[in-house]
Amino acid sequence: MQDFFIIKILLLTTLSFIFTILWTPLLTHFLYKYKVGKQIRNTGVTPLFSKMHAKKQGTPTMGGLLVWVTVLIFSFLFFYLAKFFPDTILEQLNFLSRKETFLPLGVLVATAIVGLVDDWVDLKGDKKGGFGVARRLFIYSCIAFIGAYWFYYKLDWDLFHIPFVGSIELGAWYILVFLFVIVASAFSVNETDGLDGLAGGALLTSYSAYGVIAFSMGKYDLATFCGVLVGALLAFLWFNINPARFFMGDTGAMSMGITLGVIAMLTNTALILPIIGLIFVIESISV
Repeated sequence: MQDFFIIKILLLTTLSFIFTILWTPLLTHFLYKYKVGKQIRNTGVTPLFSKMHAKKQGTPTMGGLLVWVTVLIFSFLFFYLAKFFPDTILEQLNFLSRKETFLPLGVLVATAIVGLVDDWVDLKGDKKGGFGVARRLFIYSCIAFIGAYWFYYKLDWDLFHIPFVGSIELGAWYILVFLFVIVASAFSVNETDGLDGLAGGALLTSYSAYGVIAFSMGKYDLATFCGVLVGALLAFLWFNINPARFFMGDTGAMSMGITLGVIAMLTNTALILPIIGLIFVIESISV
């Protein structure tokens, strides 16, 4: 049975890559036509960061659309194909399930939309800087709280695994731990966006690792979800390596960062997330 799931994951990962590659020219045309160029921050507090990013001034942002839109399309496409063609191979390709992928997908899309608006306000609004750090923190904390509520009250989940120790019951404290992990993950990933291939490459390896972890736990829908993300990220990275045609923007970095945190909590491996996402930790410390 595992052989089938391996084939399923590899197939959907490949299809995700091909689909993303095919519609990249459409997004690229839009980004350059409307001049949604990246605004580089320049502060005395982070001179090294500013120096490394300065030459990327004007590079289009919002490239994260490539990834989350592809994941959204694949999720619902195979969900409805399973409904219309039951008892066929198409039904077996569905990976949208309440237990494993509803929450990651919901969080991905919700935060991506918020990030998209933030990107647009930053680029085209009267006041540069988008929503601002305080407002971003509030919005993403609210989304994270909804996720924490789902875990604690809907899934009746309050266990937190500590390597070499075991799982401990946190009770209501689980909600605060969930909030911290999710928000920290989101902002850490966002800090890596702005250098050719950095955010995309780090997310690619992180989601690949969590795909393997989910598979080893028998969470095959979640592993497939990670695979679809990996396929889309690989296509994104194809156009994001030097010289980058575009960057993720908040619509990509924040959404995939917060989703990575959700998956870490779903697999109860939050304490190894800093190891898997070491680049995100280093980048966050550097700024």
